[in-house]
Amino acid sequence: MADYQNILTPCRFAPKPHHGVELPRGNWAEKARPIFVWLLGKIGDASSDHPPGVAGTVSAVLFAFAFLIIGANFLASVDWNPIEFIRLLPWLALEPPRPNWAWVLAPMNEGGWWQITGFFLTMSLLVWWWHVYNRARALGLGTHMAWAFASALFLYLTLGFIRPLLLGNWGEAVPFGLFAHLDWTAAFSLRYGNLYYNPFHMLSIAFLYGSAVLFAMHGATILAVSHLGGDREVEQITDRGTAAERAALFWRWTMG
Repeated sequence: MADYQNILTPCRFAPKPHHGVELPRGNWAEKARPIFVWLLGKIGDASSDHPPGVAGTVSAVLFAFAFLIIGANFLASVDWNPIEFIRLLPWLALEPPRPNWAWVLAPMNEGGWWQITGFFLTMSLLVWWWHVYNRARALGLGTHMAWAFASALFLYLTLGFIRPLLLGNWGEAVPFGLFAHLDWTAAFSLRYGNLYYNPFHMLSIAFLYGSAVLFAMHGATILAVSHLGGDREVEQITDRGTAAERAALFWRWTMG
């Protein structure tokens, strides 16, 4: 029976532990035998994803700070009650400062925590963009992913920084929270006209979801034929009878 193998197949090895140099009987290290922990192996498994490197690690730490600050504020808003935290989680929010604080650093309980969270989250996203860009250049790949991510970052910065800057206060920014940011979006839509009738909004959503589905279809198809060599798509794309050509024919026939 053939094994399913491709360049993305992760390999996990679990050999017998090496105990090192023989120690005198009675030594404490003799009793401390090494063990294998599956979860720790997944965390450090280089075959499951690329190594994070310095930029990736810095980005993860900054994101963790932002995540913890949001979580702590959510907990504080329900008097540190874990049951209420879980029950009310969709309604909890970390709000930006009120308009009267303009652009100054507001007191912690009046929007200061939101400003600090926004700083950590923004720096995390910018450092991660730098990580994606650098990895692509180091591997000799195109920087398409970095610039696609940059377009999403532009939307994030527009709503959370550029627009509030032009309007003169942090109160115009998006709050952190599930229903809170949806309520903000609904209010924004009512303020500037219904977004659902905006043709540019329609086109952006259509291209966003359409491109996501097309990329998923392509990636899934190539993975499905990778055991036949279809992952070598660049080399096979112009040849007849190859796995990549059969994959292309499948969708060509499907689309009519």
